Amino acid sequence: MRDNDEMVRLDGNGARSRVNVSGLLDKVLTFGAGAVLLIVGLMFSLLMFALAATVAVLVLGFLWWKTRVARRQMREQPPGGRIIDGEVIRDSRFD
Repeated sequence: MRDNDEMVRLDGNGARSRVNVSGLLDKVLTFGAGAVLLIVGLMFSLLMFALAATVAVLVLGFLWWKTRVARRQMREQPPGGRIIDGEVIRDSRFD
């Protein structure tokens, strides 16, 4: 356990500092800074979601546009023509 008087090591080159959050103003400022960081993070994530949704809509629109001719041909010529299905048994003695 650490005493309140013990110094906390911050980095490898010997810098030390005391951590002391005791005043009401310090707590309010810490809460405010945390709230601001949370809001900025939420705004950034919403921006990323909007950009990802826009890219997805553009890609799907592009694919829809490029496949329109194939979809039209499939509507005009539905499958149901002549289908030949069978098996071939080959006798290797006559080769």
